[in-house]
Formats: sequence, structure tokens, C-alpha cells
Amino acid sequence: MVHKTQKGRLILASKSPRRRYLLRQAGLEFDVMPSSFDESSIPMEGPEQYVMTLSKAKSEHIANANRQCWVIGADTIVLINGKVLGKPRDRASARVMLQRLSGQTHHVYTGYTICCTDHDACHTDVVCTAVTFKNLSEDEIEWYIHTDEPFDKAGAYAIQGLGTFLVKQINGSYTNVVGLPVCEVIEYLIQAGVVRINRLGTRKK
Repeated sequence: MVHKTQKGRLILASKSPRRRYLLRQAGLEFDVMPSSFDESSIPMEGPEQYVMTLSKAKSEHIANANRQCWVIGADTIVLINGKVLGKPRDRASARVMLQRLSGQTHHVYTGYTICCTDHDACHTDVVCTAVTFKNLSEDEIEWYIHTDEPFDKAGAYAIQGLGTFLVKQINGSYTNVVGLPVCEVIEYLIQAGVVRINRLGTRKK
């Protein structure tokens, strides 16, 4: 029989309920300590570098005050035709975003950082997923923006929620679109020895 063990305390440096859900689904135990790092202090230098820089800043901000813990930070943006779509301010901005995404392929970038100050460890990377929307009618857009789901979501939609009907095709990591590339995060935690997969009856090295 094989089982999974976790060594060390994990902290998620994000208030995102989607990221909390994904990590719980992966069977991880963790605390939540949202970072108060000022995101506006980071200039846009290309989508990959931008999300990696932000994720690292958020993670290190929490890790420096919790030196023994492994801290996970992340940042997600939506990019279409060279334009970054953030979180809509209101229904009008959500409407404009969805009209822009309708019938088009956009890219979702999530930068993630896992670091531990006491172990002098810090891993930062980025995952990109291509997402293609169906052609949306005006009625579909109006209905969706009045569900209030688009708010607090980059690109004004939630692929894991009602917004699933908007998506015709994805190429890449699904969880990355939700907000965290779980496969890559778990893979690093295993490599770092934070998460271990053990066969019962064998000794841990």
C-alpha cells in the first residue's frame, strides 16, 4: 500500500478561494496568509516575467516572516492580442472583456513561487494555457455578467464555475486557468522533500 506524507508547514500566500480549493483537492494541509505586497510597484515587462516577479514577491514577503515554512505564492493574468485583461471593475468592464474574448483564443499565465527561507530554497516558474471561447451572443454575455461570477476573476470568467459554458477548448493545464498549476506545484514539493510518496513497510530515506 502506498500513502502520501507531508513534512513541514505549508502556507498559501493568497486569499484566492480557487487556489485554496485546488490545494485541498490535492490533499495538502496548509495555512492561508495573504500577502500585502503592493502589486502596482511591479511594472509590466512581458506576461511571463510579470507573473513570476509578482509570485516571487508575494511568496518572499510571507516567507521572510515565517522562515521555517514553505510558502506558495502565485499570480494569474489573461492575455489576448497583446492586451492584459485584469479583474473587471463593474458589469460594463466585464461586458467589454467577454466581448473581446468571444470566439477568440487567449492565454492564461500563472507565475508561481515556492520558497523556504531557512532552507535557502526558492523555485519560480510560469505555466501558460491557451483557452478558446465559443462565439458568445449578447444575451449570453448579459446573463453571465448578471450572475456576478465574473468579478474578482482575471478575464471576467471562472472556468470552474458557470463560465465553463463559455470555453470551447483548452490546450494545457486546466488548473492553471483556475489559478494554480497543481501538477507543477506538487512535483516541486515532492522534489524538495516536502511531500513524500511512501510504500508502507519500507523505510523512509
